[in-house]
Amino acid sequence: MDYKEIEERENGILLKGVKNFHPKHIFECGQCFRWNRMDKEDEERFQGVVHGKVIRAYLTGQDVFLENVTREEFEDFFKEYFDLNRDYDKIKRVLRKDPLLKEAVAFGYGIRVLNQEPFETLISFILSSNNLIPKIKEGIRKISMNYGEEIIYEGETHYAFPTPKELAGASVEELRALGVGYRAKYIYDTVQAIRRAELIRESEGMRDLSDEEKLFLEDDLISIAALPHDQCHKALQRYTGVGAKVADCVMLFSMKKKEAFPVDVWVKKAMVHFYGAEGGNLSRIRAFGQKQFGELSGIAQQYLFYHARENKLRID
Repeated sequence: MDYKEIEERENGILLKGVKNFHPKHIFECGQCFRWNRMDKEDEERFQGVVHGKVIRAYLTGQDVFLENVTREEFEDFFKEYFDLNRDYDKIKRVLRKDPLLKEAVAFGYGIRVLNQEPFETLISFILSSNNLIPKIKEGIRKISMNYGEEIIYEGETHYAFPTPKELAGASVEELRALGVGYRAKYIYDTVQAIRRAELIRESEGMRDLSDEEKLFLEDDLISIAALPHDQCHKALQRYTGVGAKVADCVMLFSMKKKEAFPVDVWVKKAMVHFYGAEGGNLSRIRAFGQKQFGELSGIAQQYLFYHARENKLRID
């Protein structure tokens, strides 16, 4: 574990002696969109909406305070969410053996790869395609506000991300009116496929399924998450609007497949600049990265991405 002990407080828990945890590195490394700084100039205090709750994470020296989290909730959910069972010191020792990665690991020393909810992650990264982070966040906020469950915390209203059942009632036109553009059709088709599979799954065992229903069951997100890496990657790309990069993001950030290697413009620049990867072919860069970093490819990718983007890496 990457912390020494838990101390219960009046409105949260204090994780004492936490290692490899910096809010800015975790919440601004491209893996999540519902965490925001509480103050624009403060890199150590963030607020997020996770698991139907408003959570605040504060860095205080060597400790981390998680506001609005009970010890039971931490043990049942948030310990896994923050990947606190994983020894990042051990991971860093392995990755630092690569002299080209050593600087990126040092720069993003506080990164942890979150274990997020697959449906929200899938829809969020469909929204991320050719999009800017402020617009991605705004799209997710509007989807949640219109279709998610209301959450009141300290007198302010927030919204949980909707379930497939809740979002299945939204039409393409209604989604487009939220400002998500052409991605509205992608979201609609994907939600319908997932919800249809959910309904069939609920009736499975009560009756014999038709061949068509068995085919539709292949869109069941829980079943896809359980598939081996390559099969999972292919299965996710059956959803409308999901290509190789989005599939890798979903696998890495919500399906615990740490060998996934999403390639975006920043990772491409880093791999070309530092490793001499062939820049014109993203699938080859992906394969190159997975061969280079093995089962830690996804975590290495986060260090590379954060380092390249924060330092605005240029390729002359």
